[in-house]
Amino acid sequence: MEKPILSKSTFIRGLQCEKSLYLYKHNYNLRDGISSQLQAIFNQGTNVGIFSQQLFPNGADASPVDHFKIQESVLKTKEFMDNGESIIYEATFQYNGVLVALDLLVKDNEGWKAFEVKSSTSISETYINDTAIQYYAITNSGIELKDISIVYINNQYLKNGDIEVKELFTIESVLERVKAVVPSIPNQIESFKKLIVQDSVPDIDIGIQCSTPYGCDFMGHCWKHIPEYSIFNISNLYTTKKFELYENGIISFEQLDLNNSKLNPNQLLQVTSELNSTTYIDRNNIIEFIKDIEYPLYYLDFETMTSAVPIFDNSRPYQQLVFQYSLHIQTENGKLEHREYLAEANPNIDPRINFIKQLINDCGDTGDILVYNIGFERGKLNDLISLFPIYTYEISNIIGRLKDLMIPFQKKWYYTPEMKGSYSIKYVLPALVPELSYQDLEIKEGGTASSIFAKMVLGEFQGDIDKTKMDLLEYCKLDTYAMVKILEKLKEATQ
Repeated sequence: MEKPILSKSTFIRGLQCEKSLYLYKHNYNLRDGISSQLQAIFNQGTNVGIFSQQLFPNGADASPVDHFKIQESVLKTKEFMDNGESIIYEATFQYNGVLVALDLLVKDNEGWKAFEVKSSTSISETYINDTAIQYYAITNSGIELKDISIVYINNQYLKNGDIEVKELFTIESVLERVKAVVPSIPNQIESFKKLIVQDSVPDIDIGIQCSTPYGCDFMGHCWKHIPEYSIFNISNLYTTKKFELYENGIISFEQLDLNNSKLNPNQLLQVTSELNSTTYIDRNNIIEFIKDIEYPLYYLDFETMTSAVPIFDNSRPYQQLVFQYSLHIQTENGKLEHREYLAEANPNIDPRINFIKQLINDCGDTGDILVYNIGFERGKLNDLISLFPIYTYEISNIIGRLKDLMIPFQKKWYYTPEMKGSYSIKYVLPALVPELSYQDLEIKEGGTASSIFAKMVLGEFQGDIDKTKMDLLEYCKLDTYAMVKILEKLKEATQ
């Protein structure tokens, strides 16, 4: 069998950027590494695909032994169909140099129907292109498809007992939308084939296509001429405006004409702070913010986990479920005490009930509770009221005492060049308290904490569980200790 030139994924890659396709084929080693968060997304997609097989159970699996033997799946698929199989998982077809694998191929009284599974909660145009190349290869392989559908997650599904697979997934026919796209596919394939065999890398500059619809894994290579801190880091500046500046030869802050840049006040502050190495402090607003704080102070931070397929009863797909908190308690004379909670990593024990019981006890009845980005903690607490109405009074008391330590930085009452235009605590902490750093921790950000705990719950974690639990506690503890030190710095700024 002739070696395929394109797959479904490389076809979609070519639609996004032909340079990316060429580099993938000829300079694969230039790809960026895969982050743990991105890998978690890939793994979740794979798991959802496998779980979706329960929609049509007892099928024949055409999956290859490994990725390098995927063409064997074409022969397996043909053999299954010839032998009368009516449900085939990972049915694989090759036509015109294009190799595609389909999640579910099913034959009912009407004929063959194709189902492509996505772990998202809606259908995008990219998914239509993705499904269209499958339809093209399958139908040109001699299979008459009566329908082709995208299967995606129903985020309104509420788990109650065993997963109801037909409720978890939404199946939506995209046959007409796919048929509208298919006529353009042959010319696109021929164009990509010519591209792949050319001698040089396509001359395509960086642009919006680098991150739309997906973040490209060759950005590290294509963006190497862009400084680590540039006009692309200007906070809340439209992407189109950034590329407009770039296309006019402006990359660094020094090249900006500040009189005609049309930047808003906060963006101008970021740029001038960088150019002049200046720290900006609005003492009056910071003083008012601090005066409004009531002791004892509670510095609080939550960690949450999500799963496309709900693990616990009374939870929805992708719902953020609290599983950990850190709490530093400070008296007016400065005495500091730390308390914490980390749920048991067990799929049969909902982490939320013991979480809220201990949190209510630890937070007492009086004193302000400082959080960083109040919308997050408030939202999770409101979720807990819905789940445990018996604790409405106690949780409402906690919500009513919340105050947001992010405000002085979000409103630029305190800004230093080291914040790089961000008011995230991951930037504010090293800017104000450089001796503290997340870089010294095994777990450095919340996304990693979330994916690790989810793996533990599902029994998929391969590392040292006891050590990793300590790493989770240390990470969350730094989040609240960081707030203690940040408030100290705000106080110092008013003196």
